[in-house]
Amino acid sequence: MGKNRLEAFSDGVIAIIITIMVLELRVPHGEDLATLLPLLPVFLSYVLSFVYVGIYWNNHHHLLHATGRVNGLTLWANLHLLFWLSLFPFATGWMGENHFAALPSALYGGVLLMAAIAYWLLQQAIMAADGTDSALRRAIGSDWKGKLSPVLYIVAILTTFWAKGLAQAIYVLVALIWLIPDRRIERAIEQRPH
Repeated sequence: MGKNRLEAFSDGVIAIIITIMVLELRVPHGEDLATLLPLLPVFLSYVLSFVYVGIYWNNHHHLLHATGRVNGLTLWANLHLLFWLSLFPFATGWMGENHFAALPSALYGGVLLMAAIAYWLLQQAIMAADGTDSALRRAIGSDWKGKLSPVLYIVAILTTFWAKGLAQAIYVLVALIWLIPDRRIERAIEQRPH
């Protein structure tokens, strides 16, 4: 089974997610800078989520580029990932509107954690479909970022109830870790026989 429809559908869903998130930014009533100040938490949560969605879109693109074969399990694993990504607008909006309060921030971390798990499951489904000679399997290697991220999300979720600033810093740290370009998949694809 080809991967073109999977890729096109995923790109469309991710574009809609970003659109929904930006629509949550409400125009303030007033014309001075003071009217923008209450919107700062909403804007900051939007920026963080936009970066996360961008990271997922970028990595999903590389992931599918390394995919040789798509099967039913891969399709369901991809839908599972898209489900968690589709909750970003809700979690982002609730956290921003409530100025990074503990429970909304913990829910945000929970959505990030579940998206990370769903991405890992998608990787596993792709590697299983591609078999032992999977380019993705060679590229992933030890995957320290993939292993560290869920641990940091759990720490942030627990931390948000007593140090919400630290929890937010951990969410930003994980995003920064993933912003550093990862060339593993590109190298594995270049090295695979044509």
